[in-house]
Amino acid sequence: MTNTNHEDAAAGFDPLRPKLMRVAYRMLGSVADAEDMVQEAFIRWMGADRSAVREPEAFLRRTVARLCLDQLKSARRQRETYVGPWLPDPIVEEEQEEDVTLPLMLALERLSPLERAAFLLHDVFGLGFEEVATTIQRDPAACRQLASRARTHVREARPRFQIEKQKSLEIAEAFFTASRSGDMTTLGAMLAADVSIHADGGGKRPAAMKPIIGFDAVMTVHEQLAVLFQKNGSKLVRAGFVNGLPGFVTLEADGELQTTALEIEDGKVAAIYVMRNPDKLRHLH
Repeated sequence: MTNTNHEDAAAGFDPLRPKLMRVAYRMLGSVADAEDMVQEAFIRWMGADRSAVREPEAFLRRTVARLCLDQLKSARRQRETYVGPWLPDPIVEEEQEEDVTLPLMLALERLSPLERAAFLLHDVFGLGFEEVATTIQRDPAACRQLASRARTHVREARPRFQIEKQKSLEIAEAFFTASRSGDMTTLGAMLAADVSIHADGGGKRPAAMKPIIGFDAVMTVHEQLAVLFQKNGSKLVRAGFVNGLPGFVTLEADGELQTTALEIEDGKVAAIYVMRNPDKLRHLH
């Protein structure tokens, strides 16, 4: 392939890369895997007869979605041997992404690859069922059924309580301050009765091997952590939205980054999601 052809392919592809990354990441929950799928789509784009492609964006979205479907099948096998709770790679942004929050991504994990693809392409990215059908190579009626089944499974994970952006960031900041300073009275007042902690260490760093459920259990964990934080500080790197939830990035005593995301319902912290697996934090450095 000549340099000119290569440059033409890149010129058509590069403006679409962020959109394709959104599709791939929401399909896979992994930044590195999403980047690999988008790069593979670029390689295929370079080798395609681009003059015959009427809609490059639709062509590339189909290519990425199909690559992700294949990847999901092998990812599912890997998750079966994953050490401790699995959380998606954290995406930290200044603005709130409300289409696919962290709880919804966890709900998507319980779907079949085809259900996940149909739901994301139709309900999240707004494609018609004709295009969804072309993308996942099923007829439109089957795609409607797949999306409907997925919708039923993930309904509970959709945000039910809208919280104003600034207020949610204030709750996250107060949570960081209380949890790191050992102010258990303030921390306790922030937590819902059925609050839970979900920590992903991936077997690489210490983390609870299963979710910690209930006010008393969560408070006990934070009392123990407060002692450690007083000996070895936890430094706030930045606040923002982690996978659509208010949260923050910290630098911990072992020199590694960590993200904390808070699911807030009725003004109370209902779930705490902590990413400690260094493999899933590399893109934040």
